[in-house]
Amino acid sequence: MTQVRTRFAPSPTGRMHVGNLRTALYAYLIAKHEDGCFMLRIEDTDQERLMEGATEIIYRTLAKTGLIHDEGPDKDGGVGPYVQSERQAAGIYMEYAKKLIDKGEAYYCFCDKERLESLKQEVAGKEIVVYDKHCLGLSKEEIEANLAAGKSFVIRQNVPKEGTTKFTDEIYGEIEVPNTELDDMILIKSDGYPTYNFANVVDDHLMGITHVVRGNEYLSSAPKYNRLYEAFGWEVPVYVHCPLITDEEHKKLSKRSGHSSFEDLLEQGFITEAIVNYVALLGWCPQDNREIFSLPELVKEFDYRHMSKSPAVFDIQKLKWMNGEYLKAMDFDSFYEMALPYLKKSVTRDYDLKKIAEMVKTRIEIFPDIAPLVDFFEELPEYDMALYTNKKWKINSEKSLALLQELLPVLDAQEDYSNDALYAALKAYTEQKEYKIGYVMWPVRIAVSGKQMTPAGATEIMEVIGREETVRRIKKAIELLGEVCA
Repeated sequence: MTQVRTRFAPSPTGRMHVGNLRTALYAYLIAKHEDGCFMLRIEDTDQERLMEGATEIIYRTLAKTGLIHDEGPDKDGGVGPYVQSERQAAGIYMEYAKKLIDKGEAYYCFCDKERLESLKQEVAGKEIVVYDKHCLGLSKEEIEANLAAGKSFVIRQNVPKEGTTKFTDEIYGEIEVPNTELDDMILIKSDGYPTYNFANVVDDHLMGITHVVRGNEYLSSAPKYNRLYEAFGWEVPVYVHCPLITDEEHKKLSKRSGHSSFEDLLEQGFITEAIVNYVALLGWCPQDNREIFSLPELVKEFDYRHMSKSPAVFDIQKLKWMNGEYLKAMDFDSFYEMALPYLKKSVTRDYDLKKIAEMVKTRIEIFPDIAPLVDFFEELPEYDMALYTNKKWKINSEKSLALLQELLPVLDAQEDYSNDALYAALKAYTEQKEYKIGYVMWPVRIAVSGKQMTPAGATEIMEVIGREETVRRIKKAIELLGEVCA
């Protein structure tokens, strides 16, 4: 049985788009599900769009997400080079383009810009050049004379104008296209570099790729690929075209959305494992509708035949929910290490940040959620005195004022400010006064936090801020309530 070989072939043009990450993930899962080979190939033939440092982003993203390639520029598996500019320099693409010329499946085109401009037509609202095969009729002598004179040229595919081209995609089924709709696409550009489409076909064949995974925006190019495979007499790989990813408004996910790349999401406080898990579900659904998967579990469960044709909506709220589930399940030391920069930004006082981290761990979805939950530790916010009124505990501003005045000496005299000791002291006070515990805890928590919702109870907060700060805040609450009740 032939080994399954897939490839991820990104262009180093910037941060890795969510769609590219999904392509890499699906290619990895298809290979690993069958104990196959996952390859990295760098496609840098579009020299104008290359961005410095982008290749490092590709390596960094694959390493961080666990999508470890078996072959690539840094891991020679015997079918390199794995960088297209190096393959171009080795003459690979020109060699194969000339083979097609010899077979009559491609031809030199010497048309200048002015002539090409004159061939522009409007197709489906877009102005495109529909080439008229003008240079296909050049004699061998004319071609040789042009080449000898150093005339600029491209090499075009010779697509017949009669008949149809069929291809089969694993997701979208069999698609048939009239050859009249296929242009004589350029294979080798005037700078000597191959076009994306031509380099793909040549490299995929020479590298033994069995399954080609890519976005469905390439569906329209697939017939041209098939014609090239047939022209060379090569076996066509299995095509797996992934559905489009859209934003919540059903428009193509773009940089404007603010969360279109893997690194955008990391900067927004998402964790890698949650991102990978969520991206796996953008177009694929397991039979049991399960949602939480580790990467090894995805390898085991992934079956590309269960991918959808319909566009996948990138729902940032769903990703936040999933991220929160990962944070809840994370071991505390790992969580604390990742949460620490966010905690330090919000709380500069000398408090036990580990205790604060324990409070927020199950209450956040992404790390930036920490700031509004813990900002009161740094400084008591200005707050609404109406918070002291609570119908459930039958308490209001006047009763809160009286209670805090009674409690102030108790809390000031308390030496042990551990959570357990504080709770025991307040419970003893409530029993002595025959109050319900909530009646006492409510105004104390408002006084020490200034918030209706806090990540922990009153005594846990007091343990962190300590006796001196607790007493200061209680006195402040008494002063403010005194003004309200006067």
